Amino acid sequence: MLDLTLSVLCSSLIFVIFKLFDVYKIQTLYAIITNYIVACLTGLFFYEEPIKVNQVITADWFWGTLALGVLFILIFNLMAKTSQKVGVSVASVATKMSFVVPVVVGVLLYKESLSFLKIVGILLALAAVYFASIKENKISFSKEYLLLPILVFLGSGVIDASINYFRETKLNSIEFPLFSATVFAAAALTGLSFILIKATKKPLKINFRNVIGGIALGVPNYFSIFFLLRALQNNTLNSASVFTINNVAIVMFSTVLGIVLFKEKISFKNWGGIALAIVSILLVALF
Repeated sequence: MLDLTLSVLCSSLIFVIFKLFDVYKIQTLYAIITNYIVACLTGLFFYEEPIKVNQVITADWFWGTLALGVLFILIFNLMAKTSQKVGVSVASVATKMSFVVPVVVGVLLYKESLSFLKIVGILLALAAVYFASIKENKISFSKEYLLLPILVFLGSGVIDASINYFRETKLNSIEFPLFSATVFAAAALTGLSFILIKATKKPLKINFRNVIGGIALGVPNYFSIFFLLRALQNNTLNSASVFTINNVAIVMFSTVLGIVLFKEKISFKNWGGIALAIVSILLVALF
């Protein structure tokens, strides 16, 4: 449970850092790309074995990490567009409810069993994510943008399910830092390619504020994945339980951090979501 707790803390810290981006006028896209470079270097630093490029390229998981890296950037941009066109709360709900995808994959692909109380816990977790994330103001948007939150939901779920697939079939625990570093390197290269294409139309200016923001984001981002991989090794909790607890706890803890650090006002529904989150975590973890 320690690894799962640390993954939740790191992921929630990412939320705090994103909020600070607004305060210090940091450009999110450039900071995100810097963050992936820092996360990659962090993974390489914590990898205890000698790093051989040929060994990485020929690893069973190498091409999968490249695809994951592209997905990281793609889903990030879709999340940004969803926030702009549909609403921040909708983007948040779509992202966090995506834990359903790896849960379903775990049951179908790895024959993981779910007791009745765990199923109840997962359903309560979905309700908790919705009520803890949704805002009171009415959301109105054009039907043409309806596909955006669906793509965010599916994309985020595919990322989580893919990470678990590699952990189940391709990785040993020694390779976790190298695997994570390679995923982040692929994401960084994809982002850099995107920026360089944009630079052909508009000259690129290096802003050190964006770099510092990326550095601050990169370390907890790396460890959020690293500790999630370790948590999935847990013998008492299956992957369905881990993903449910991880996502719901992040929503719950992030909401609390928003209240404490940023004086955010939350509604009765949000408090209800936090209460449901606690109940769902207890049901999934204990039964």
